[in-house]
This record gives sequence, structure tokens and C-alpha cells, in this order.
Amino acid sequence: MRHLLPSVLAAAIVATLSTISMNAAAQPITSESCNAKREAIERDIDAAKAKGQAQRVRGLERALSANQRNCSQERLQAEHRKRVQAQERKVAERQRELAEAKHKGRADKIAQRESKLREEETELERLKATH
Repeated sequence: MRHLLPSVLAAAIVATLSTISMNAAAQPITSESCNAKREAIERDIDAAKAKGQAQRVRGLERALSANQRNCSQERLQAEHRKRVQAQERKVAERQRELAEAKHKGRADKIAQRESKLREEETELERLKATH
């Protein structure tokens, strides 16, 4: 049993990562996201069955069951709000770092902090646009 656990966990992680990468492409949050996740897991199950990967199939079936049980519009929206809030905290931290660099008067650090701030602000705008 101990030997099966890493394989099952790996399969579930692979399935999760593949669906996360699909969602990272700035998709609007809808119940279709849940359906897209289900479809991706089902495709992975079919591929694993075709290759005779029984352990992977079991792990993916658990992932599918968890998706069907837990994926909802409300949960997706709550997760999105958490990501936006986390990104807002990152922007605020970058702003503090920039203010500190300006206070110290180090031009090289100021330019670096401005660049990082712009990156974080761009990511925040992207997250807000997907809602």
C-alpha cells in the first residue's frame, strides 16, 4: 500500500496541475470551469486506461469524484477573491519597498522596485479582468 500512495498522489497532482494551467490562461470564472476540469480529468482517465495505468486511473477517478463533489460557482468565486486579495497584498508590499528605496535615494534599487511593482500591478489587473 505504501508503494501505491506516491503513484496515486502523483496522478492526482498531475491532473490538478493540468487543470490549473488551463485556468491560469485568464479564463472568466464560470461553472464551465468546473466542467472543463471534469472533461480534462476524464480525458486523462481515458488515456491512462489506454496505457494500462490502473493506479493512475484510480487516482484520477478520485480527483474526478472530488471535482464533482466540491467544484461550484461559489467556491470558484471565493478562490478568485482570495487570489485577488493576495495579489493586492503583493502590490502593497512592492509599493512599500519602492517608497523605502526612494527614501534611501538609491537609483538602482528604485528602478528595480518600480519594475517589480509594475509586474505585480499587471498581474493584479489581469486577475481583476478575469472576474
